[in-house]
Amino acid sequence: MPVPASICLLRTSAIGDVTHVVPLVRTLQAAWPQTRLTWIVGKLERRLVGDLPGVDFVTFDKAAGWAGLRQVWASLRSQRFDALLQMQVALRSNLLSLGIKADRRIGYDAARAKDLHGLVVNERIPARTGEHVLDAIGSFVEPMGLKQTAVRWDIPVPDEAQAWAAEQLPGNTPTLLVSPSSSHALRNWRPERYAAVMDHAATRGWRVALTGGPSPNERAMADAVLAACRHAPLDLTGKDTLKKLLALLGRASLLLTPDSGPMHMANAVGAKVLGLHAASNPHRSGPYSDRRWCVDKYDEAARRFLGKPASELAWGSKIEKPGVMDLIGVDDVVERFEAAAHELGLA
Repeated sequence: MPVPASICLLRTSAIGDVTHVVPLVRTLQAAWPQTRLTWIVGKLERRLVGDLPGVDFVTFDKAAGWAGLRQVWASLRSQRFDALLQMQVALRSNLLSLGIKADRRIGYDAARAKDLHGLVVNERIPARTGEHVLDAIGSFVEPMGLKQTAVRWDIPVPDEAQAWAAEQLPGNTPTLLVSPSSSHALRNWRPERYAAVMDHAATRGWRVALTGGPSPNERAMADAVLAACRHAPLDLTGKDTLKKLLALLGRASLLLTPDSGPMHMANAVGAKVLGLHAASNPHRSGPYSDRRWCVDKYDEAARRFLGKPASELAWGSKIEKPGVMDLIGVDDVVERFEAAAHELGLA
């Protein structure tokens, strides 16, 4: 099979899924260093990965509606790719792909396709179930004769971001970083429960820092957590950028978070993650490299809210029901915190 001269990657969002594409980029670059890679990515997500070396980026501003699609099409009008990797099945992304000229249009297998995805692709990745999202994305190289056998991120972190993080978290004090908000509100844990775990860590001599984006919802969550804390943590909510957050995560001993973008950013820089899973399956969307420190109530949630065990659900099913995260108790999280602390030699 001839080496492709050019490949277009289409995965615009979200933060966590975009981090899962980076190992695919590294696989392609290692196998075919001369192949030109173009990645269509979301406006926010480009702030995280837009400085990957050897990749041309085209920004898709989904908030711009049809104008955003037309802008991408205009920027690629003169280009034809040997292959398009259509790694997003949402209707908007499927429409976006229609304006991209490519000989091979590789998409998801029929079971994972939706929103007319099958109409915009002419090849499919292998049909598998039980895969982590990162492995599913990695399998997009297989129709081209490659196999993703190694997972490497190495997302650049600028020196100024590293310096800022070192100012916030100086020295080697064991640090619990808490990112309490997911973009899906029903995946969030109760503020007072976060506070209880944060207070426990503080009494064990850990430095505790709270982080999150500048949105009103994230600020409200942070304020609710702070109000419930007996030991005031360092509040960095709304103060970091995505690159600064990567740097913070690189200095943290452990991240406490629900299923969220920061979970996957932390995994990408090698940080341990205490993930909170009831609404989603950690084996599909948890921290890829190490899920030992996660609390997994997904099966209990399936039985409680859907009347069947998780093994009988379609792979990838979400259980985003009011109260589902209440299945995770403070004691469950403290137990995982202590296990991680012991592993780190910080107990």
